[in-house]
Amino acid sequence: MNIYEELQKRGLIAQITNENEVKNLINSGNARFYIGFDPTADSLHVGHFMALCLMKRLQLANNTPIVLIGGGTGHVGDPSGRSDMRTMMNKEIIDHNCACFKKQMERFIEFGPNKAIMVNNADWLLDLNYVELLREVGACFSVNNMLRAECYKQRMEKGLSFLEFNYMIMQAYDFYHLNTHYNCNLQFGGDDQWSNMLAGSDLIRKKTGKDAHSMTITLLLNSQGKKNGQNRTRRNLAGQKQNQRL
Repeated sequence: MNIYEELQKRGLIAQITNENEVKNLINSGNARFYIGFDPTADSLHVGHFMALCLMKRLQLANNTPIVLIGGGTGHVGDPSGRSDMRTMMNKEIIDHNCACFKKQMERFIEFGPNKAIMVNNADWLLDLNYVELLREVGACFSVNNMLRAECYKQRMEKGLSFLEFNYMIMQAYDFYHLNTHYNCNLQFGGDDQWSNMLAGSDLIRKKTGKDAHSMTITLLLNSQGKKNGQNRTRRNLAGQKQNQRL
């Protein structure tokens, strides 16, 4: 059984931009894919474990993982799946959380030459010129389409800050940056990230004329039907062994 069919059989695949293209990429070991992790706490929680499992399985199938630590997007906060605005963190807390994530992830994923790559989007997002970003990237986005996105819908009644409204653009820019600098051709994420991920694929197509694909995996939910980690429920993964069955 190929890796795509295995993921399908396990019920992990939720939404996908082009099934045939994605299946061919990962079954042939030609996927250079990324998954983003915003440093909202000083430890990975159980909700991240689904993404780590997927990343490990794909790496064992000869695909190349790119772990993106959100040292830049962590300054904004993802509104997806939330009824209120995230607590603002200062740079010192964000940097500390990024370092904790990195240390824990190294227990699961193999990094190094011809292995997995780890990047921090603070390296490019924090140095962007705002007017240049508006002209080069903002012009590719339709506000009408953004307002229809599922990630914003549940916030419209209580109020969506302009800060959070920009998160989709930042995540899309991440995919574009990784595509142009690391040949990243695929993005994976939780099912609540679908709108943000489509925005990234669309931005790459508009800016480069190339196809870049997205696939979401089913969310790990608690007994109330809410995403694990949403209410700051954490499960420290630091003590897990690298050879734990994934």
